Amino acid sequence: MAFITFIQPDGSEQLVDADSGASLMAYATRDGVAGIEAECGGGMSCATCHVHIQPDWQSVTGPASDMERGMLDWRDSYDAAASRLSCQIIVTDQMDGMRVSVPASE
Repeated sequence: MAFITFIQPDGSEQLVDADSGASLMAYATRDGVAGIEAECGGGMSCATCHVHIQPDWQSVTGPASDMERGMLDWRDSYDAAASRLSCQIIVTDQMDGMRVSVPASE
């Protein structure tokens, strides 16, 4: 199990408990994290589950795929180093304590 903190643009935080094996997006939507709309349900076709991974956690989540970067690069808040689709991040126990930022709505 991992406890992951979502940080909103206003600085407020929401702690989510997540079991290994499902996407970060699944737990964010389960717990109603604001800003994670997940309109496509995890099909990597909408980028409405966009998050920024803090630098110290990027090696744990791994890099975005080319297809994922293609979905993200049109977003105003795209950050080549930090932007990920939360539907493409599979939670592992190593992510316990991870903090991710939810970009402001675009």
